[in-house]
Amino acid sequence: MNQLEQLKQFTTIVADTGDFQSIQAFAPRDATTNPSLILKAVQKPEYQPLLSQTVKAHSQQSTTDIIDHLLITFGKEILKIIPGRVSTETDARLSFNTQGTIDKGHALIKLYEAAGIDRERVLIKVASTWEGIRAAEVLQKAGIHCNLTLLFSLPQAIACAEAGVQLISPFVGRIYDWYKKSSGQDYTGADDPGVQSVKQIYSYFRKYGYATEVMGASFRNTSQIVELAGCDLLTISPDLLQKLAERDAPVSRKLSPEAAQLSTQEKIDMDEITFRTMLNDDAMATEKLAEGIRQFSADAVKLEKLVDALR
Repeated sequence: MNQLEQLKQFTTIVADTGDFQSIQAFAPRDATTNPSLILKAVQKPEYQPLLSQTVKAHSQQSTTDIIDHLLITFGKEILKIIPGRVSTETDARLSFNTQGTIDKGHALIKLYEAAGIDRERVLIKVASTWEGIRAAEVLQKAGIHCNLTLLFSLPQAIACAEAGVQLISPFVGRIYDWYKKSSGQDYTGADDPGVQSVKQIYSYFRKYGYATEVMGASFRNTSQIVELAGCDLLTISPDLLQKLAERDAPVSRKLSPEAAQLSTQEKIDMDEITFRTMLNDDAMATEKLAEGIRQFSADAVKLEKLVDALR
């Protein structure tokens, strides 16, 4: 078996892309998108008709509403290819707006259900700010499953689990980027700080009985992926899925519920003060969360400009 086939024995594979035509060969169960991936996709010739058709069909609506329809259009196409769930992201500019995020989550699910898509096949992506986590808690209680993204630290993960969210996406590659830049050294295998972060979160969740799924995300190389074999899910870009499919080096399970019981991490009582203090004390997590929100917000603005140009 190649590495991708071996990995599937331990972990659910998810495709991380808006380019749905590129994922069929890898047979992922789920797929994830974000504003940057959708922006990248609609600029490709093969997806421009989807963009122009969506704008034309909803030309009397606001730019914001048209973009919601565009996200659902991509989600529907992806769901034709995969058997599982698609993650659709809320506007990053709502990251500190609890009620705005709740409203956007309901709006996106309403559009999916109007298109005949069961809400069980959709995860609403929300930034792992304190406000975003509170919004996700409300959405979960309304039967809307959430994927908490832009997650870089244990306090973010614990707050998400205690809010009862369906799934979290710790960003392996962006953590790696920060430490590589700040230290001037490279990291591989088990020494990778991004890998270590996901292992810590996974072990904490399994040791203390949280049901929230852990999905490693934002990978830079296959070494990071292989080192997390056994994580609940891993969302991987098509180019790295291809590399895994081309290699046949052995893949062994690195994470398991049994091994997690050996963790020495003490349980943390998480409230807003603890969350904000721990996050503030973690320079990497604070910087990468802020940077991620800025980047996704900037790409949302670029997408709006593309839509407006076609109106």
